[in-house]
Amino acid sequence: MRKTLLALTALLGLLIVSASPAAAITGNYVKDFEHPYVGLLTTFDADGEFAGRCSGSLLTPTVFLTAGHCTEDVATAVVYFQQDAGVNYDPETELDPVTGYPEFCAGDTLGVVCATSDETYNWGFDDFAGFPDTKDIGIVILDQPIALDEYGSLAAVGSLDSLATAQGTKDVTFTASGYGLSYSSPVAVESFRERLMASARLTNLTSNNTGGFNIQTTGNGKGKGGTCSGDSGGPVFYGGYTSNTVVAVTSFGLNSYCRGTDFGYRVDTQAAQDWIRSVVGVEEFAQIDIVAI
Repeated sequence: MRKTLLALTALLGLLIVSASPAAAITGNYVKDFEHPYVGLLTTFDADGEFAGRCSGSLLTPTVFLTAGHCTEDVATAVVYFQQDAGVNYDPETELDPVTGYPEFCAGDTLGVVCATSDETYNWGFDDFAGFPDTKDIGIVILDQPIALDEYGSLAAVGSLDSLATAQGTKDVTFTASGYGLSYSSPVAVESFRERLMASARLTNLTSNNTGGFNIQTTGNGKGKGGTCSGDSGGPVFYGGYTSNTVVAVTSFGLNSYCRGTDFGYRVDTQAAQDWIRSVVGVEEFAQIDIVAI
C-alpha cells in the first residue's frame, strides 16, 4: 500500500485535495538488482488474515525499516528479498509457488532470502493524525537474520536541512525502490511484484504538506519515475541508483492513480532516529551505518 491522503483540505487548511499511502514504482523504472536488502513485506492481523503488502529495507541482518502505516495493527509478517519475489503469483491459488509469497517462505529460503516476524512496531502513524508529522515509520524485527554483504545506511541527523530553500532543491535527485504497482487507472492495474527503482527530483521540504517532516518529489519528465501502492515503506535514497543512503521511507501521494507528486517521511531527524534506537536497542542501533551527506 501507499497511503492517499483524503479530505484534509477543510481540516488542515492545506492546498491538497487528496492523498494516499504509496505503492509501486512507476514511470521510467528499471529492475533493482542494486539493493538486495530491499524487501517485499507482507503483513497479517491478529487473526492471521492478510493485511497488506509494502516494501522496506534492512539496516542490519534483523532490523527492517518500513512505513508506520504498514505495521499499524499488524501481528505478524513475512519479508521476501528476491528481486522477483512475487512474479509467479497465481491468482487462483493466491500464492507464488516459487517463493511462497505472500504467506510463507518456500523451500529452503527461510533465513536466506526470506524471513518471518512476530515483532512489528509503528512509531505513531494514525490515519494522518498530526499531519504533516505523521510519524510514518515502522520497524519489523526478523525472526531469522538475513546475511548480506551490505545493508541500507541511514542519513545522518539533519542531512537534508540544507536543502530547505528553493535554491537548495535545485538538481537534487532521490531514488525510490520498492515492489509496488507500476501503473494504476480506473480500468487497469499493472503489478509485477518485483523490486524496481526510479529516480525523481526534489521539489519541496517546507510546504504545508512537508513541514520539515516529509520530502516532496516529482517523477514527471524524461528519465524520472514515481511511487505507487505497494511501495510504501520502501527506501528513498539520496542520489542515484547506486546510493545506499536512506533519507526517507515512501509514505503517501496526492493521487490515487499514482501520478506526479510523491512524499517520503524523513528518517534523518533526531526524533526519528531516537525512536528507532528505542525500538532496536542501543547495541543494535550501533550496528546501523550512519552516513553524512
